[in-house]
Amino acid sequence: MSQDYEELGLVAGLEIHQQLDTATKLFCNCPTERRDPAESVRSFTRYLHPTKSELGELDEAALEESRVDRAFEYLAFDTTCLVEEDDEPPHRLDAAALEAAMEIAALLDCELVDQAHVMRKIVVDGSNTSGFQRSALVATDGEIRTDHGPVGIDDLLLEEESAARIEERDDGVVYALDRLGIPLVEIGTEPDIRSPAQAKAAAERIGMLLRSTGTVKRGLGTIRQDVNVSIAEGARVELKGVQRLEDIDDIVANEVARQVELLEAAADLRDRGAAVADPEPVTEVFADTDSGVIAGAETVMAVRLEGFDGLVGREIQPDRRLGTELSDHATRHGAGGIFHTDELPAYGISETEVEALRDAVDAGADDAVAIVAADAAVAERAIEAVADRAAVAIEDVPEETRGANEDGTSSYLRPLPGAARMYPETDVPPVEPDPADVEPPELLTEKVERYQAEYGLDAGLAEQVAYGEHMPTFEAAVERGVDPTTAAGTLESTVTELRRDDVPVESLTERHLLDVLGLVEAGELPKEGIGPVLSTLADEPGFEAEAAMEAAGVGGVDREAVRAVVVEVVERNADQVEAEGMGAFSGLMGECMGELRGQADGEVVSELLREEMGARD
Repeated sequence: MSQDYEELGLVAGLEIHQQLDTATKLFCNCPTERRDPAESVRSFTRYLHPTKSELGELDEAALEESRVDRAFEYLAFDTTCLVEEDDEPPHRLDAAALEAAMEIAALLDCELVDQAHVMRKIVVDGSNTSGFQRSALVATDGEIRTDHGPVGIDDLLLEEESAARIEERDDGVVYALDRLGIPLVEIGTEPDIRSPAQAKAAAERIGMLLRSTGTVKRGLGTIRQDVNVSIAEGARVELKGVQRLEDIDDIVANEVARQVELLEAAADLRDRGAAVADPEPVTEVFADTDSGVIAGAETVMAVRLEGFDGLVGREIQPDRRLGTELSDHATRHGAGGIFHTDELPAYGISETEVEALRDAVDAGADDAVAIVAADAAVAERAIEAVADRAAVAIEDVPEETRGANEDGTSSYLRPLPGAARMYPETDVPPVEPDPADVEPPELLTEKVERYQAEYGLDAGLAEQVAYGEHMPTFEAAVERGVDPTTAAGTLESTVTELRRDDVPVESLTERHLLDVLGLVEAGELPKEGIGPVLSTLADEPGFEAEAAMEAAGVGGVDREAVRAVVVEVVERNADQVEAEGMGAFSGLMGECMGELRGQADGEVVSELLREEMGARD
């Protein structure tokens, strides 16, 4: 559904979280390489409890989390240190991470702070062993340009990454500590964004500036976008964890649509005089049920939603309904979800049971009923959460933190956190960022233009190389004298083709790639042999390039040996050459290359074949 975003009063802002590619973590000397959870050598378990700020206040999000009894298990590795386990104070702020943050600040046209003070930010989901995240404000008051108008940069912070969520269990969460403490920058824009398209454009611009520094990590999970969205009659909602930049416009559009639908539903509910009754047990109604979910539960709790009939099933996002919103809150408290009368009878629940349920809670024709089936304690907490959310649905759109889903929709996570969750970190001394240490890098957009002008690459290939993960390798190869087109084609086309053929190209190092390109430049390896040699190196990373060339059977042959093969092919096809002349060239070229099996450069073969065929005219 198209929306008039200006009329709706859309206001949005971005928070970009980008991991930095430093050698060590932000507050300790542990490496920043990710590990396989199977490599963990031990684990330990913690329980987190809310604490008051220095003003004696409790954060609402932390308070809600404390009502959910969950254990947090942490997987430790042979590189895990006491800082990561929260058994030793943090070390000084990593100098390389601070330098990278200052470089990014310069590209965002930000002003550096005089002193960067590390703060503690309460984290309620167990993703930090300490129960808080350390964060330092580095710069403020910047701006970027988009085709949809400028977007201000409110702040740039240097933070420690959280632990990686490995498994969600009924009684808690399992995290791995390899990611905890990796330096990252958080870039917060001003609420200047007025359309989904501008949100995407701003994220693209910031992403390009980040990659231009060459100091950020690449790959899935190394950058996350959060989006704050509100409309005039709605509420501020924080959408967490947008993994793919291309999803941002859909995320914003769907959130606007959700708030519009919730506002319309609230108006309908008020017109109906809607209300929410007190939850009550209805276990006996389902004593002989055929529903597997309910039959296996200890308790069934129900709540009468007066005036809600037909509205609980109202779609507010693609494939998500008001009932889904209620279910999110039940799930948050340990239940598997809810059933409601707008979707029943179904799921093994009969029409007779629906009528008995309505009678048990005195539901009228205009009322809906929601139920939760679970262990007694869980069912009671979950149905209370459902009732609370239903009551809010009558009034307005709630402020909350939501998780971005892969389909562009979102799910409830927790209440919107407040300012009471931030307080000073006394174990880390402040630092004074020095702008003299910053030398702004060449932007990726400028690299694209230079690659076209200096190296003769076409626009598409130049952009592929500049924005690709192998850009530093390309520049190193060209600096060594490798033909730019050969280097670009190898890094962006050949490696991609090998990956599609399930060759483990992630095993290839920069040295592998440069050594192979060096053999081509020296005339020892024909271009046609690049793929086979790289494939061999990917399977046997310990090989040297020369050994891989020999193993692949693609060592170069001299010009006269190539000529001998060409002559043999032409003589074998003499009748075809006589009948078709140069029209037979393509077929004979393929035959020659097959005979040589990648041991000769295609340009040399083509030249000699044309000479031999021409001599027979």
